[in-house]
Amino acid sequence: MRTSHRTAMLGSATAALMLLTACGAPTTPGKGTDATSKAVPETPSKPVALNVLDVAGNLQLTQGMIDEFVKENPKVISRITYSNAPAPDLVGKIKAQQGAGRVDIGLVLTGVDGMAAGAEQGLWQQVLPAHADRLSNMKTYQEPAAKMQELAGDYGVTVTYYPSGPLLEYLPGKVAKPPTTAQELLDYAKAHPGKVEYARPANSGPGRTFLMGLPYILGDKDPKDPEKGWDKTWAYLGELNKYIKTYPSGTSQTMKDLATGSADIVVTTTGWDINPRVLGTVPQEAKVSTLQGFHWVTDAHYAVIPKGASTDQQAAVLKLLQFMLTKKQQAKAYDDGYFYPGPAVQGVDLSMAPEKSQDAIKKFGRSEYDALIANNPKEVPLDAKSVIKAFDRWDREIGGAKK
Repeated sequence: MRTSHRTAMLGSATAALMLLTACGAPTTPGKGTDATSKAVPETPSKPVALNVLDVAGNLQLTQGMIDEFVKENPKVISRITYSNAPAPDLVGKIKAQQGAGRVDIGLVLTGVDGMAAGAEQGLWQQVLPAHADRLSNMKTYQEPAAKMQELAGDYGVTVTYYPSGPLLEYLPGKVAKPPTTAQELLDYAKAHPGKVEYARPANSGPGRTFLMGLPYILGDKDPKDPEKGWDKTWAYLGELNKYIKTYPSGTSQTMKDLATGSADIVVTTTGWDINPRVLGTVPQEAKVSTLQGFHWVTDAHYAVIPKGASTDQQAAVLKLLQFMLTKKQQAKAYDDGYFYPGPAVQGVDLSMAPEKSQDAIKKFGRSEYDALIANNPKEVPLDAKSVIKAFDRWDREIGGAKK
């Protein structure tokens, strides 16, 4: 995982907290619709220079797709410029350009957080249903990616997807018999104080996935309602907290702690399992396990078009997104396991991926992932407002004093 993109992964949940506290979730479809959307031509009147802003680390998965489109379609995009920014800066950056009447960013790649925040503030073009015919490859989404698309309303387009977690990761030399139930994990933590670890959920993808996954594992009343439906989850986290010394500020530290032996068991996801072992941060022999009652809590990256982008830019982006959602291009999303598997559309297997990706996944992937993905329920994450409530309560009642 390249440094900038590792930072983006670490910052994703923090971005959700900072962005959504002020902004909330997408509301009624149609809010913020730009009347010029109907005037978008099928093809740009002349090749456009497209500026792409990535706040989710998504370019690690999709830059190869975009570069190939530009190479094959010089009459659509003359040149492309990439930039990265912390997700908390997204809304302010786009609003500043829109306020000045000069939007030079034609495409934003973001997670659920930035997509939702921008939609609430009316920053994004409403892509659907007006342009559904130009994005027909969206009809080929695999089912869980289609459910993640529902979170985008009519504003974003899902470009990559993964089942995420929550998973437990450990070194077999340290943990001969990993916990298989929530009670066994608690018992292990009690017997080995400080050796079970997860990062603060508002700063960590695995941390927030663990937070959102526990209600399913524990059989809570309403896994979608952290205020009134998580009695078992909050009680469990409070008990587990007694045996956790500190909550790292990001996932990267938990991986280092696992590698050095400071922690025996850490919370992870498919991507945070595979990619750090590809990079050598975590020993190759590390193993993963799940807890009884396990449900996947899924994740995705989205493409959005800022309001104020020219109709030529919009035309180019629509053609680009249709291209990115072909099977051939989606196969590049396997990358080095960063968002494993990665493809959002159906029928894309590892044999279709670039050789480098195939080699990395064959060496560091998990044969058990196929069955885990196929045989366990997949749940969309909490909506923006609910996840903020969950983060706030966790900070106040569970781990805020141990950050």
